[in-house]
Amino acid sequence: MIFLAGARFAMGAEDFYPDEAPIREEAVGAFWIDETLVTNADFALFVEATGHVTFAEVPPDPRQYPGMPAEAARAGSCVFRDGRWQFVAGADWRHPVGPDTDLSGLDDHPVVHIVPSDADAYAAWAGKAIPTETEWEYAARGGLASTPYAWGDEFMPGGRIMARTWQGTFPLRNTAPVDEQRTAAVRSYPPNGFGLYDMIGNVWEWTSDWYATQPVGLPQCCSSAKRERSIDPQSPVAVPRRVVKGGSHLCAPNYCQRYRPAARWPQPIDTPTSHIGFRCIVRVA
Repeated sequence: MIFLAGARFAMGAEDFYPDEAPIREEAVGAFWIDETLVTNADFALFVEATGHVTFAEVPPDPRQYPGMPAEAARAGSCVFRDGRWQFVAGADWRHPVGPDTDLSGLDDHPVVHIVPSDADAYAAWAGKAIPTETEWEYAARGGLASTPYAWGDEFMPGGRIMARTWQGTFPLRNTAPVDEQRTAAVRSYPPNGFGLYDMIGNVWEWTSDWYATQPVGLPQCCSSAKRERSIDPQSPVAVPRRVVKGGSHLCAPNYCQRYRPAARWPQPIDTPTSHIGFRCIVRVA
């Protein structure tokens, strides 16, 4: 883990998506943060020690999802393949692309198909916690003030790829080699100024905050004490959403410019996917 002293910093952005605004001063206390995302090997040790069964491995209860046919209640997760999102029965952290896949060669890749209940259980076992959105963004900025990217002002400085993101035009064409189109092993790309890896790209990261649209102009608008559970108004089921941060290997300039510290996304807590993982912190009292 890496130690970060408490500080005040400029949080948010005003040049990209509305829910990132306004830029405002926020504060964090001192904390330790995992140098990398939690890997498959890390998560396997937790499962071996506790017997934890992830959300994606348990068939949903049709009574909790009005209109769901009983035959559709299958364990599985959302996988991006063939240019689109698909629910894949049998996809879970051990089978990242589907039941016929496994973790061969992926021990040092971030664990995916995880929801907050899984991340919280791992953190409790490890004596850690999931960061708030404010803590996460402070860590992701790596000590840089007000730059759009975790490494500076340019997405690809000098043409250098700084994080695992989509290369080409999403979702039509990915120009990266086939073995570089999904998750990357942790530490595959340069660390930020705090020595943290994959704060941007690779996989989204869960935070402990409920999602809320930013009340523009309100000081301290990101305080988790001011948040309530957010429900997607388009969803037929009232499932609350947490904030995920950092973007993933599916973010591209033409589609999802969320490979930035300020970027945020509302993710339903019952929806594991092939591009969301997490890391943990330990707060200093």
